[in-house]
Amino acid sequence: MTIVELRQYTLHPGARETLIELFEREFVTGQQAVGITVGGRFRDLDDPDRFVWLRAFPSMPERRRALEAFYGGPVWQAHRDAANATMVDSDDVLLLRGPGFTPPPGTREVLATVCRLGARRPDADVEVDAGATAAAAAAFEAYAEGNLSPHHALHRTEHAENDFLRLPVRTGEDVRLWFGPAAPAPWPLRRLRLEPVTP
Repeated sequence: MTIVELRQYTLHPGARETLIELFEREFVTGQQAVGITVGGRFRDLDDPDRFVWLRAFPSMPERRRALEAFYGGPVWQAHRDAANATMVDSDDVLLLRGPGFTPPPGTREVLATVCRLGARRPDADVEVDAGATAAAAAAFEAYAEGNLSPHHALHRTEHAENDFLRLPVRTGEDVRLWFGPAAPAPWPLRRLRLEPVTP
């Protein structure tokens, strides 16, 4: 299992293809050169102004090292203004642990499910009851055993602290992510219909 980011960008109207062209030309190889595994890149089929992608790292220390190298390096420095000009919001990021995911060649549509097991109340002085959290996690494992296979590429929230503060990640929630159809899960979830970007 690796450290995985699921990154969902909201873009200015009409800017998605501009970002995709730049991303494929510069940012895939630019990240690979510093040890980042770039996974699937997708158009959100239900929102023409959303771009979704994944990247993976062997560990949290390697994540920090690789991100420092990329964002301090020549590729990002040369193209960051053009990339940032396409974006309204790039902070919708889940930090996960899992196998990563790249769709098989020829795939036309991917269904991704983000399932939310629980969260801390931001105005609370105490954590959510640990017993309830453990019970929800155990119930999900039972669901996964009966409904998900290795082909679903199941990911779970990585609760380690984000140590690359230039790039925020969502905190205070416990989510599961998988790819492909499956029986409905009895927790709040969001399904994403995604079209793979083909190199």
